[in-house]
Amino acid sequence: MTLTAELVLDARDETGEGPVWDRGAQCLWWTDIPGKRLHRLDPSSGAHKTYDMPGRVGCFALREAGGLVLAMEQGFATFDPANGKIEILSEPEAGLADHRFNDGRCDPAGRFLAGSMNMARSSVSGQLWRMTRDKEVTRIAGDVTIANGLAFSPDGKLMYWADSPAEKVYLFDYDLDTGTPSNRRVFLEKGPAPGRPDGAAVDADGCYWSARWLGGAVVRFTPAGAIDRMIKLPVSRVTMCAFGGPDLRTLYITTAREGMTPEELAAEPLAGGLFVAEPGVQGLPEPSFKG
Repeated sequence: MTLTAELVLDARDETGEGPVWDRGAQCLWWTDIPGKRLHRLDPSSGAHKTYDMPGRVGCFALREAGGLVLAMEQGFATFDPANGKIEILSEPEAGLADHRFNDGRCDPAGRFLAGSMNMARSSVSGQLWRMTRDKEVTRIAGDVTIANGLAFSPDGKLMYWADSPAEKVYLFDYDLDTGTPSNRRVFLEKGPAPGRPDGAAVDADGCYWSARWLGGAVVRFTPAGAIDRMIKLPVSRVTMCAFGGPDLRTLYITTAREGMTPEELAAEPLAGGLFVAEPGVQGLPEPSFKG
């Protein structure tokens, strides 16, 4: 089944990423990483606000205590949108050349996980870090170039994690009691899906929705790894997706325009926009950080 997506907001993000649906406020948050800003959109009213940030926010999650927890540049921080206050909590990758945080989210138990990337693509030095509610930060996986596609099965017992340049998505067993992944194996490799794996989401059926960088699509993979649904976009740099709306049956999709030539931008004028599709399935509520 092939579906299409429509533009919601011509955000013109350099690299829009990390959409998160706020169920309480019924609004969508996302980040423009190189643009150093966060977006907040209320789809019902169309109200849109941006927050300028002092560094690149790779990913973030809502906090149960209010505000957001961020993986920003080389460390973790909290952000209060009401007053703009940012508090640095930990900098596990401080001093690592050509490194910054990229994709991440909370696990179903409310821990915040964020992966890093080697911006020079010079080595497989990207890591996956876990922060507990007590702000304890631990490395739990590694050996990727660009960490991406982090997602969890509906029961929380499986963890997906991608390496975009390697064009692979890995699958782990996940211990929800300890927040520990194990038994790493390949779930997806380069194949019939267009482009490379970027950010992702899992739906209530346990299927993995992979945004396809340079592929112009979001592809739904069954737990067995088969393609059974695809959403086409009018732009090639598709970065991540998130389920939202009152019933979590709307898929929001971020895109990018970073690195495009004037000719490419002329051919894809909506690059960097926020798109929406109705995929015909329901998503999972996004966990909040318990710290």
